Amino acid sequence: MELREMQKQVWDNKLRHGFDTTNVDREFCLLYGEVGEAYEAYIKKHDNLGEELADVAIYLMGLAGMVGLDLEDEVTKKMEINSKREYVMVNGVLVKKGSKDDIKQ
Repeated sequence: MELREMQKQVWDNKLRHGFDTTNVDREFCLLYGEVGEAYEAYIKKHDNLGEELADVAIYLMGLAGMVGLDLEDEVTKKMEINSKREYVMVNGVLVKKGSKDDIKQ
């Protein structure tokens, strides 16, 4: 299944179950909470890490729908941009060449 179809199914599920589809601020907070739960599952080596990461993806797709974005298109465009970027190592971390973090080295 393509990301676009998944995003549509996430949206349809939100509507079918009566989830809020207008409060973008709250959706960002809920997404943040899901990222935290995924990180906790990773740190504590719980066996539900995959499920928690799936929750992150589901919330992200729902948020994209709330703001009218086709996440598949956006990810495709961003991957193309990233494929052409140059990176440099700064303090053990790769950063975009020419970024403010690159300049601080």
